[in-house]
Amino acid sequence: MIPKVFKEVIDLGDGREISIETGKLAKQAHGSVVVQSGKCMLLCTVVSNYEQKDVDFLPLTVDYREKFAAAGRYPGGFFKREARPSDGEVLTMRLVDRVLRPLFPKDYHSETQVMIQLMSHDDDVMPDAMAGLAASAAIQLSDLPFECPISEVRVGRVNGEFVINPTRAQLEESDLEMMIGASADSVMMVEGEMDEVSEEEMADAIKFAHEAIKVQCAAQLKLAEAFGKKAVREYEPEREDKDLEKKVYDMAYDKVYAIAKAGSAKHERSAAFQQIKEDIKATFSEEELADFGGLVSDYYRKAEKAAIRDLTLNEGLRLDGRKTDQIRPIWCEVDYLPSTHGSAVFTRGETQALATVTLGTSRDANQLDMPSYEGEERFYLHYNFPPFCTGEARPIRGTSRREIGHGNLAQRALKGMVPDDSPYTIRVVSEVLESNGSSSMATVCAGTMALMDAGVQMTKPVSGIAMGLISDAESGKYAVLSDILGDEDHLGDMDFKVTGTADGITACQMDIKVKGLSYEILVNALKQAREGRLHILEKLTDTIAKPNAEVKEHAPTMVTRRVPNEFIGALIGPGGKVIQEMQKETETTIVINEDPVTEEGIVEILGVGKKGIDAVMAKIDAILFKPTVGNVYKVKVIKMLDFGAVVEYLDAPGNEVLLHVSELAWERTENVSDVVNMGDEFEVKYFGLDPRTRKEKVSRKAILPKPEGFKERPPRDNDRNNDRNKGRDNRGRDNRRDDRKPREDKKD
Repeated sequence: MIPKVFKEVIDLGDGREISIETGKLAKQAHGSVVVQSGKCMLLCTVVSNYEQKDVDFLPLTVDYREKFAAAGRYPGGFFKREARPSDGEVLTMRLVDRVLRPLFPKDYHSETQVMIQLMSHDDDVMPDAMAGLAASAAIQLSDLPFECPISEVRVGRVNGEFVINPTRAQLEESDLEMMIGASADSVMMVEGEMDEVSEEEMADAIKFAHEAIKVQCAAQLKLAEAFGKKAVREYEPEREDKDLEKKVYDMAYDKVYAIAKAGSAKHERSAAFQQIKEDIKATFSEEELADFGGLVSDYYRKAEKAAIRDLTLNEGLRLDGRKTDQIRPIWCEVDYLPSTHGSAVFTRGETQALATVTLGTSRDANQLDMPSYEGEERFYLHYNFPPFCTGEARPIRGTSRREIGHGNLAQRALKGMVPDDSPYTIRVVSEVLESNGSSSMATVCAGTMALMDAGVQMTKPVSGIAMGLISDAESGKYAVLSDILGDEDHLGDMDFKVTGTADGITACQMDIKVKGLSYEILVNALKQAREGRLHILEKLTDTIAKPNAEVKEHAPTMVTRRVPNEFIGALIGPGGKVIQEMQKETETTIVINEDPVTEEGIVEILGVGKKGIDAVMAKIDAILFKPTVGNVYKVKVIKMLDFGAVVEYLDAPGNEVLLHVSELAWERTENVSDVVNMGDEFEVKYFGLDPRTRKEKVSRKAILPKPEGFKERPPRDNDRNNDRNKGRDNRGRDNRRDDRKPREDKKD
């Protein structure tokens, strides 16, 4: 029996459509949809256990995977099976999770899993732009408690016009790429990169994306209504006690307010807040704490958050004593590590990042191998966040999703300022050594200085800042916070990070936690961020004003050379012998790539010191050497033969040619050694290919004066040879008599 299928179609307005379908696949999941655009198909399922877990958070897992079969490909590696998620898949998981998580009830603690799979790939459709739509649509078809539908779209700008969910080809021409996540009422998440756009242009892109999202949210509601909206499941809510809440609030608020106003350091402040909490708990008996101790802790956190927010809104003060637009003290240093190709330390308040730069060849590029995209990165950044940076001790189990996400943001911030003609593959690594607010922005600042210290000719330096927002809908008050602390990240209504040059924004990441945030407030926040960003940029350029003109003495220098296609084989040699010997003798790294357009060989030579690179360049010159007919060249005898001497062009070592014995001198030469010997140097004239031997011909005698009375031997008379054949009958097989019997084989 074919199941009944329900379907809604979303018109993107330019001939493209997105369809949402349910009822055919994965019906045992609590909600499932297939989202399709062109040939691209995503299957999304959602399942949530009915029993609540004994935790104080939502155990939500968002999983996004791209199946290689979707693109008709095999997975790489030995096992030929999809394994751990790629960085690209992890980044998509984060984008979806950040929009979904705030819309579940605060007291919903059931294990919940959203799984999104790319089942069919289309080269003209980027599947990650539909992942948020698929996740929300599946939830709408389930009985999960969820506030409202959301969606996510990618927005680009091509030739001045905004485009929803552009193709990869369109993105190459776009001056911005942003992922926007929103409900019909509010923008909730923004992340992207730009080519130095203004704050107003960024806000316009968000508005444009939000209009498209509203249409996608409406389509989900129509699909759920047609399918049959399920009743929201009942679950055991968290325990509440209003009287206890007021009691804890009254005991905590004034004390927290006073400590927050004192403007203390992170650990001192945390210890003071903890003491207030312990003092409040001490007013209750052991039996009472056993009964509702967890509520006391929850209500204390609410009182603490309220007091800190009120301090900022009422007095414009913050936890560490700063005003809302004030940046923490900054100090910087470059060339800190003596053996790296480039290094820098950036410290802002209690946040510190140490960045290093390593220069390499195209062989060191980061290979990207996903079903939806294959390519490589010649500039990439890795971000490490060890537990000691926050004064903690915990197990390290590989690179976390957070580290991948923060590293990607910093990479997008910087990569546009690395020139396209930079010959190097560049790897930046940021080690976060202290963290109390936006280590990702510290990574951008440290990375900028390390790149300039390494001699990478950045177009412009880039700085970054993390901003926050505290607002009160009833009073209409709001405060934008520059350079937020870790604590302010949690208690604020918006956390956004902005990076850029003096001329515009290069990357951003926003998480907006308040509904209905006006674009006026958003633009004002972005403008305040620009002021802070320029202040930080000045500190960076005071430390290192411009990129170093040269790489460091111990860093490799990169030289590239184009070689015609017909010479690549000679440069590599049989079995790679020539290139391997060159690398060994010159202590360089040589990489040869083919230009896909001209089919020329692009030779990359990486070496420390000029001597080795010059030696490789000389060898290439020798291989590319082409003598010109009629020119005279100086040669050296490198081998003696009975019928001549092998000579090598002095201008092109390794290029050899035979000097025949008949071209040594005008006089008849019986022995080659009568005229030249090993190691002799002299000049020869180049005649090109000899029409008789089809080999290159050079002559020593051609540039010597002809001896007096010398008579040349007359050329051979070809008619004499022809006369010898006259009168002979043609004894070819074609003239054999047809009636001639075949010869019998002789018997033994």
